Amino acid sequence: MRRGTVVAVCGHESDGGHAVRDLLGPQVSCVSGGRELLRRVRASRARGEDVCVVPMTLGRDPELVADAARTLLDLAPEERAGTVLAEPFGTAEHLVGWLRAAATRVPRDRALLITAPSGDPFVDADLFRIARLVRQYGRHRTVEVALTGGDPDPAEGVRRCRALGAQRVVLLPAAWAVPRVPDTGYGEPGGPLLTAPATAGVLDARVGDAWHRYDRHGDDGLPRGLTAAHDHGHSHSHGPGGHGHDHGPGGHGHDHGPGGHGHSHDHAPVGGGHVHGARGAPASAAAPVHAASSASSASSASSVLPSSRSLR
Repeated sequence: MRRGTVVAVCGHESDGGHAVRDLLGPQVSCVSGGRELLRRVRASRARGEDVCVVPMTLGRDPELVADAARTLLDLAPEERAGTVLAEPFGTAEHLVGWLRAAATRVPRDRALLITAPSGDPFVDADLFRIARLVRQYGRHRTVEVALTGGDPDPAEGVRRCRALGAQRVVLLPAAWAVPRVPDTGYGEPGGPLLTAPATAGVLDARVGDAWHRYDRHGDDGLPRGLTAAHDHGHSHSHGPGGHGHDHGPGGHGHDHGPGGHGHSHDHAPVGGGHVHGARGAPASAAAPVHAASSASSASSASSVLPSSRSLR
């Protein structure tokens, strides 16, 4: 498999990359985006290296993908040849599965406080949806949300869990950054969300898929990346005063044709309907995690986290 240089572009979910560097290892370049991304790609292409850029979002930063695509458009034609933009590391549906898998390692008498750095109002609101799905198909009675740098913050989240009767609260990160426990008398850490081997497996899958599309179809991923935030926030409003999808020039339809990707329709019981997820959402995002899972299977990352093959 062609690999070349892998550049991980990071956003607020990883504190600009600081929270993910130890998981990626020295063979992966980690940048914060913008000019830093452009400089890193240009330096690699000047050495004759192929480059694959992977947006390291866990599903809560669609703008990171679109910004990376816009940045790569600034490359000269000879630099763009041999440069590809991979699918994002994860989607919101992947994040549901990873959180549910991580929750199986937490004793059922604990409350779960799903915590992530605050983003814009839309991604913050979606975190409450994600937490509801974790609770719906999990074994924990109390599942709350906290936003680092937002409202409710982790300290308030712990207080809410205590008010609901929880004696102990586990802070489960829905981001690369592991939150600080605000009250060690009642709270305890529950992260990181993914281990280094699990992260490497997913990253390899994204890189392999990107080069496969490029070699077979000439698809460098940029057109798809530019529309990543199309249905995010106000732009997806179809109510009074809203607008529909733009399928004209510069817009995109639901059929991405050869080299692109279609919308997968997962009819699992997550949310009661179907979701538009990325290809390869883990099985745990589509099926309930049963309380009868053995303690031994929950004790290792390989038992509860999707393998790199299942994520592909």
